[in-house]
Amino acid sequence: MSDKTYTISVDVQPAYIAEQSDPMNNQYVFSYTVTIKNTGNVPAKLLTRHWIITDGDGETQEVKGDGVVGENPHLKPGEDFRYTSGTMMKTPIGTMHGSYQMIADDGVSFDAEIPSFSLNVPKMLH
Repeated sequence: MSDKTYTISVDVQPAYIAEQSDPMNNQYVFSYTVTIKNTGNVPAKLLTRHWIITDGDGETQEVKGDGVVGENPHLKPGEDFRYTSGTMMKTPIGTMHGSYQMIADDGVSFDAEIPSFSLNVPKMLH
């Protein structure tokens, strides 16, 4: 949708959680802090999330659900909402991307795309 009335920016900062990971058993834990900002002109509420997580072997898992961290943030223009969550993979390298399904106060439903970002154990990539 090219209409700037309904725009949400999404910024993600991933981190490897070494103390919760167990590389000997192919368990790599990552956190990610997401900032969702309403850059449009109409207040909007986050209804659901859809994540696609792909590990280094190409295995994909999808995560769908209501809200984020138990909340359905309602953002006025210019407001943002930040939360931290996490995921576990079998490989030290992978990617995540997805979307948030939003509804504006005027009843228009739209998706806020979550750009792809990398999950990787430090010093695994050159």
